Amino acid sequence: MALEPIQTEQYPALLEAKTAHIQACFDELGDFTAGMPLEVYSSKPKNYRMRAEFRLWHENDDLFYAMFAVGNKRDPIRIECFPQASESINALMQPLLDGVKASTVLRHKLFQMDFLSSQRGEILVSLLYHKQLGDDWLAEAEHLRQQLGINIIGRARKQKHVLGQGYIMETLQIGGQQFHYQQVENAFTQPNASVNEQMIAWACESVARYPQLTKPDLLELYCGNGNFTLPLAGQFRKVMATEIAKSSVNSAHFNLTENNIDNVTIVRLSSEEMTQALAGVRPFRRLADVDLSSFDFGTILVDPPRAGLDPDTLALVQQFDQVIYISCNPETLLDNLQHLKQTHDLKRLALFDQFPYTHHAECGVVLHKHNKKAAS
Repeated sequence: MALEPIQTEQYPALLEAKTAHIQACFDELGDFTAGMPLEVYSSKPKNYRMRAEFRLWHENDDLFYAMFAVGNKRDPIRIECFPQASESINALMQPLLDGVKASTVLRHKLFQMDFLSSQRGEILVSLLYHKQLGDDWLAEAEHLRQQLGINIIGRARKQKHVLGQGYIMETLQIGGQQFHYQQVENAFTQPNASVNEQMIAWACESVARYPQLTKPDLLELYCGNGNFTLPLAGQFRKVMATEIAKSSVNSAHFNLTENNIDNVTIVRLSSEEMTQALAGVRPFRRLADVDLSSFDFGTILVDPPRAGLDPDTLALVQQFDQVIYISCNPETLLDNLQHLKQTHDLKRLALFDQFPYTHHAECGVVLHKHNKKAAS
């Protein structure tokens, strides 16, 4: 069985249907969203994914990339190319597979390949095995890495071998500026680079639209590797950004240095812990060198996981003059907005089509506290 190719000519109609569905969802909020236009940011119709994961299927002497239909792990779908993925991933897929197939050591017990690429053309491939990786594997993998000019990571149980770098560099164009990001294997990054650029620009423009609205500092929760942090830092006096994943925190520090940004404090805390710290519930050792009283927060940006905001973090968000909420799950966003509409007015509403040809939707809202006056 082969994978059916995407029909790029269908993309406009599919996006229109997704837009109508998201609009209908927000219409359920009644007067809160009445008359508010849904801004729609489209994707490229192909080569939009910067990441891809494939199972490797062994069939007699053959070895091929495979995917599976939902609920069916027995009948592999052969993958010859993957037009959803970036051009660099597609260009590498066959040469890499040929190189692996030619080596008994590299192909033996290999069960998955993960690709991570950037708009700069850099690429990192992780090879996942059901065996331990010895010196023979290292020699063969290094030869293949140099032949293809890529970075390779070999993973097995309690093993990780990095050949080249364990990350790639990405450059995003935001508002006429370039921002450079370290993107690490197995750490979260936005999958659709061009839509991500539009999403960050939208957030920056939302802040710039109301320069007299709020206090001078930004609090950002779930900051990841600094995806929004870097471009937004130039619009605030000071920024505090929190993230719980250690690898993302390390990348965020790296990215601040790489982009010569010095007004951001990164703290490894969860949103719940940050809420407790700001409320004075208990001290945190990771805040020992941070003077919370020196920050004058007026804007908060949240980009939570699919579960949305927990009740305590939601109560914290309600205290801010301006809220920028990026959501990968419209259902939990709508639930959170049922609470936020008690304290805030809706100023902008957007759909970012990070995931074309699927029902998944990334949304953004800008909220201002009731009775907050600002010229648009």
